[in-house]
Order: sequence, then C-alpha cells, then structure tokens
Amino acid sequence: MKRLTASEREALLLQLLRQLLADDISEGEVLGLSQERYAALAGISRRTLSDLERDKASPSIALLNAAFRPLGLQVGLLPRSSVLLARLMTA
Repeated sequence: MKRLTASEREALLLQLLRQLLADDISEGEVLGLSQERYAALAGISRRTLSDLERDKASPSIALLNAAFRPLGLQVGLLPRSSVLLARLMTA
C-alpha cells in the first residue's frame, strides 16, 4: 500500500467522512483491511471490531474512539435534522 502524504490522507478522510455521514458506506467498508489488521491497528480485538461492524455491540464512547482513531476521527455530536446536517456539510 502506497504511503499517503498528509494532504492526500486528509482528503481521503474528508471523502470517507462525507460518505459515512451520507450513509453511502458503512463503517465496515471504510478501509478495506482485514478485521485482524484493522483491529490490531486500532488496539481492539477482532471480535469487538466484528461486533461493531454488525451492530451487535453496545460500545462505549472510548471504544468507538479507539475504533475510529486510525482514521483520524472521534465520536461527536451531529444535528439530527437532515437540513442542518446538509448546511453543516456545505459550510
């Protein structure tokens, strides 16, 4: 896998975040890595990652932050209103 420059990594993260927020992709589709490799990267077990991907877990904020840390993301609050979310995305 080619190493990305900082600007390429940031552009990829923004693209993935937009796709996630628009429900165009799921959390499990983000990287295309094996569960074992991504779980090791995130510092969580493969089973925990699998449960997260299948919505079979009741994760804590700390666990979600660990799972998303390799992507440069953290859990946060977003407006429930699609109108407000669209305005946020275009701001």
